[in-house]
Amino acid sequence: MNFDTIIIGGGMAGLSCALRCLEAGLKTAVIASGQSALHFSSGSIDVLAKTPSGKHVINPMDSLETFSKEYPSHPYAALGKETVERAINWYKTTLSAIGVPLTSQKDGLNHYRLTPLGTMKSTWLSQPFVHQFPMDLEKNKTQKMVLITIDGFRDFQPKLAQDNLKQITQLSDLEITTASISLSAFNDIQRNHCELRSIDLSRLLSKRANRQELAYALQQHANPGDLVVLPSIFGNGMGLSYLREIEQLTKLTLCEVPTMPPSLLGIRLEESMKHAFIELGGTMLNGDHVVQGEFSYVDKSDPEHSHYRLNRIFTKNHGDFPLQAKQFVLATGSFFSQGLKANVDSMIEPIFGLDIAQSDKRTDWYSHDFFSTQSHPFLSMGIKTTANFQAIKSGHVIDNLYCAGAILSGYNPILEGSGSGVAISSGFHAAESIIEQLQCSDFLQNNNTKTEVAL
Repeated sequence: MNFDTIIIGGGMAGLSCALRCLEAGLKTAVIASGQSALHFSSGSIDVLAKTPSGKHVINPMDSLETFSKEYPSHPYAALGKETVERAINWYKTTLSAIGVPLTSQKDGLNHYRLTPLGTMKSTWLSQPFVHQFPMDLEKNKTQKMVLITIDGFRDFQPKLAQDNLKQITQLSDLEITTASISLSAFNDIQRNHCELRSIDLSRLLSKRANRQELAYALQQHANPGDLVVLPSIFGNGMGLSYLREIEQLTKLTLCEVPTMPPSLLGIRLEESMKHAFIELGGTMLNGDHVVQGEFSYVDKSDPEHSHYRLNRIFTKNHGDFPLQAKQFVLATGSFFSQGLKANVDSMIEPIFGLDIAQSDKRTDWYSHDFFSTQSHPFLSMGIKTTANFQAIKSGHVIDNLYCAGAILSGYNPILEGSGSGVAISSGFHAAESIIEQLQCSDFLQNNNTKTEVAL
């Protein structure tokens, strides 16, 4: 099978890149091995919450210019403020067009979102029913919050969230109550209702009668003007419509919080992007993974600076039938998604054996104190790339293999709250670079390949 572009990885970075390539009319395929990290995400878009030194960021876009100068090895420094802004605005427009509108504060500031543990996390874009608390919590206008769960549901504990919220001094005037709601639909299922996860509850609430029962129960515990916090138990597809329906029935202000995984807020993003990708004509290869690639050596008349070219890849499911493309993007994630692996003395990129920015000493990978205020160094390690995010193998640049997302080195998405921002921006940038190259006739004619080097 031949494509213009093949993206390896079906997470935020890979799908962002794939959608942009399809928009430009490129024949595009995505190879996704399974569930992405979006199944564990909040469903909000974090651009930049903290600097690597731990300083809180209030306005991420305005901070990018100075941030890039202070942290030149960070992906944002290579991308530049203009590219990051274009990418995030493009993503916001794209998601709105496919049914998941994302909004930010009008002044461009970060906002707080509520976590299932009752803490506040800084983010930049959130879904319609994620309440946006101001960064200055003393300006919070909500007077009463009602934390409600479904009877027996284990992945959201209102009492725990209530206790943690009461520790936030800026919210000392906020009245916080809790409640648990039981549904008669539990009587019709064979499983114990305490075993139900968010996906199971979303199936029950797809029935109008169950939603009406839920709406009536909510009215018994809250009044108009209260902020009613619910676990995210409304799936993709009609999920947002169901929430609007319940708001209209109850006249209450609803707030979704992500649950312990699986997170339906994150799944809503993934499934919406995958559905749009397929609808636009993309090829989605689910449940498959790349096992190796074949490279060609490109003689640039200077062996010291010679480049490679990735010609084709082999996957587990397709066996001896290779997939070919003019351009490739590697967006397989970090250790969590097995895009990177570690053994006793080194880290590896398991598909192509790409060069990794890592310390030679294992003792430098981590902090001595597990709960150190400074993050463990291994979280910032990843693939070595050019400034244009082209991969490097054995010191040689691979002209047509770009890297995007958590596989990149130089940043810590957990500490910084920059995971989604870097994923979207680097995926978008890879797509833009590919589009530009494929539209250039000089590039299409420049295939002076010589010795093949198979992995």
